[in-house]
Amino acid sequence: MKKHNFSAGPSVLPEEVLEKSAKALLDFDDGLSLIEISHRSKAFVDVMENARSLALELLGLKGKGYKALFLQGGANTQFLAVALNLLENRAGYLNTGTWSDKAIKEARIFREVIEVASSKDSNFNYIPKKYEIPPNLDYFHCTSNNTIFGTQMKEFPKLKVPLVCDMSSDIFSRSLDFSKFDLIYAGAQKNMGPAGTTLVIVKEDVLGKVTRQIPSMMDYKVQISKDSMFNTPPVFAVYTSMLTLEWLKGLGGIEAIEKENFKKSRLMYSEIDLNPLFEGFAANADRSSMNATFTLTDVKLKTDFEDMCKDAGINGLNGHRSVGGYRASMYNALPLGSVETLVDVMSELERKA
Repeated sequence: MKKHNFSAGPSVLPEEVLEKSAKALLDFDDGLSLIEISHRSKAFVDVMENARSLALELLGLKGKGYKALFLQGGANTQFLAVALNLLENRAGYLNTGTWSDKAIKEARIFREVIEVASSKDSNFNYIPKKYEIPPNLDYFHCTSNNTIFGTQMKEFPKLKVPLVCDMSSDIFSRSLDFSKFDLIYAGAQKNMGPAGTTLVIVKEDVLGKVTRQIPSMMDYKVQISKDSMFNTPPVFAVYTSMLTLEWLKGLGGIEAIEKENFKKSRLMYSEIDLNPLFEGFAANADRSSMNATFTLTDVKLKTDFEDMCKDAGINGLNGHRSVGGYRASMYNALPLGSVETLVDVMSELERKA
């Protein structure tokens, strides 16, 4: 039985992407597997160029001074790379959860970091509002979607300094003016592909302004000059990400998938709000369309609920230890039918209770 995959990441991928990537493992280029060809071969160079081009096209940034990079090390490495490339004196960070905390820690290795606002006082169940951003920052950093806590930024500040955003768990999921951002980074394993590569979108004119020497592997300018192939790239992860971006473009792009994501999140949150056996964790105004976090109001029903989920083929629903309860991750490739199945189980539990 095909599982309903609510895993927070690595997460669900489109069926056609899985089929095409599996085929490429056996025969990608004239009898050679994707994972045994040279990354310098024309076959893979074309893949890398197409993946980078598609990323910019889908975000509406093609021809606007941005470069797309497929790098390694996950978002955790980008916490460090952002500071290495952009932080000369001081930077401002909005702290909305675990990943913001980690980004702040890495940046503080180099220079001053100002935490402009934080929702730590309520275990990060909301997004701070009406905070003041100090002048003369090298950049302002935020996290658009908080996978663990199920919160999502609905608005982004207007700034005169570079805006940097970790979009690991909601990139390509909703329509935004992406030209507001000077640097975006996102681990592939939520909405784009398998674990192993990280997408970085950077506006070239924000680079080259720090006085420190940057290690080559971490230098965005070096990576741009080498077309994301300063070292051997993760060929399977890049190829599968390219297929996912092609799939998204075929659906009609971000505007089309945003409508589907709205249907899924509306259905999920309606059940959480109407069913007395469940309670949402995140503040209503800041609820994520990607990760719905919720708990049972009666822990005695835990075994019954989880057994029913298992019988229905529902996988990956357990919440993070920081929150507990459950987390339904509804990334782009998750079908509406999977959410309908989960909602049916929740409704059935109410009828039985």
